[in-house]
Amino acid sequence: MLVASALTAGGCTNLDENAYDIIVADQFYENKNEVLSAVLRPYTHANAWVSPSGQDGWWRPAELTADQLAWPTKGRHGEDNGKWKRFHYHTWNVDEGNMNQAWVLMYWGIGLCNSPISILESKDVASMGITEKEKNEFIAELKLLRAFHYLKLMDLFGSLPITITAPATNNEPIPEQTPQKEVFAFIEKEILENVEKAPKLSRGMMGRMSQAGGYAMLVELYLNAEKWSGTARWDDCIKAADKLISGTAGGQNGGMVLEPNIVDSYSPTNDKSKEVIFSVAYDYQTADFATGFPSEFYHFVQREIYGGGRTGNNGIVMIPGVYTTFKDTDMRKKEWFLAGPMVKFSDGKSPVLGSEEYKDKPLVFVDYIRRESEGKTSSTMSDGEENSGIRFNKYKLGNSLTGVVNGETVAPNPEYNNTDWNIYRLSWIYFAKAEALMRKSGGAANAEAVELVNTVKKRAFKAADWEKEKYTTSTLTLDELLAERGREFIFEGFRRRDLIRFGKFHTASWWDHKPSQEYRTLFPIPQQQISMNPNLKQNPGYPGG
Repeated sequence: MLVASALTAGGCTNLDENAYDIIVADQFYENKNEVLSAVLRPYTHANAWVSPSGQDGWWRPAELTADQLAWPTKGRHGEDNGKWKRFHYHTWNVDEGNMNQAWVLMYWGIGLCNSPISILESKDVASMGITEKEKNEFIAELKLLRAFHYLKLMDLFGSLPITITAPATNNEPIPEQTPQKEVFAFIEKEILENVEKAPKLSRGMMGRMSQAGGYAMLVELYLNAEKWSGTARWDDCIKAADKLISGTAGGQNGGMVLEPNIVDSYSPTNDKSKEVIFSVAYDYQTADFATGFPSEFYHFVQREIYGGGRTGNNGIVMIPGVYTTFKDTDMRKKEWFLAGPMVKFSDGKSPVLGSEEYKDKPLVFVDYIRRESEGKTSSTMSDGEENSGIRFNKYKLGNSLTGVVNGETVAPNPEYNNTDWNIYRLSWIYFAKAEALMRKSGGAANAEAVELVNTVKKRAFKAADWEKEKYTTSTLTLDELLAERGREFIFEGFRRRDLIRFGKFHTASWWDHKPSQEYRTLFPIPQQQISMNPNLKQNPGYPGG
């Protein structure tokens, strides 16, 4: 009525739209900066779904359903309507809001790729102020990044709707559901068609998809091909891995190499690491864009432990007993975890005090989960306290304050809070190739497989300890390979998929977890999505499937 009266009173017949809070696509992409901003937009969104960032992306189901990490209830914190328990017990249902959010976040990322791909393909370079080479590289980069979204969605849900265009109107057809085998083939085709067209990995490409990232995706795709497509692809896995290991895949500064130590890939300057292939990049110092992992892992008073300004919600801990799978001579045990009494960074000796059950008492992280302060002995996902569980210290933020470490004064770190979150590392490629070689030989390790794993593992031991710790062709079994994968890649988002590939995800028991049904190797298609898209069919085993 208001519109009608306004048109009548003013006699206005000009109904052209004025966009005040958006930029219409036809009025964008008019120079290189605008093009680049559109290309980079999916990467800022990646903070929500790639790393542990306080949102329900793919990382949480990839790790919290497996045998290394858990989010137990600790006193009055962490119950969260039981969703972390359902992850741990494999009792999730079709209405899980966190799985729906994972679906939404990943498809949102796909949309952020589809839009610039469609526009870049339709416009000529002269109108955008870029070269033909730049245009082709941008398109290839975005198609590889889109393929990564689909790879992670396929891992979680299996059969998916595939959409590769930006809808022109709200009347676009509702996408059909594509069987998992065909989703696998689509992802493979997208990578193979674009990997050599994408830019090479360089310092300026850190945090962006590149040729090296594309080949790393192929390694993951082929490593899991038998489960995802029904056909083993071990030779293809080896071939893709060799591209990265040999440096022919286009790595930074003449190739990628393993870092000589176990900390540089996880430090505030890990953007300079030659081992990192693809990561979510952060820049707190100049862009105020900081990594999200503290919210998942840090205690309420964590700032006192490391000398920074950030704390967390005291959530994810190591499952009891995982810590003891690391030998005391393994330097990863000291560098990557927080265990025992915590001391203040400010002076290196005063005890950090708890804030909950141990308020005003020394905070001690223990390798068990029980309400010790209440004298209870039960140990389940419901029995935690603020000190329960060994804690994450693999990625480090650095310090923003002056402090004392090992008796020496430490100045503030100029790169504080800049730590990138790695998706693919060269060390992961080494392990993937070793596994493919072993799978081809019926599970037996040859000299090459042993050398690949030993090259990575050796960094975690002093020379005096190495001789008794290195693998041989007789000691590197598939079970031992899985165990060493768990030690090397803990927290990095691969454990659920590893257990599925090794046939242990639904058959094995671990702390406060019993074997589950085989159909739970896939998550249910979120019921909210099925309600909105009648073309979706539920995965077998779940209600409606």
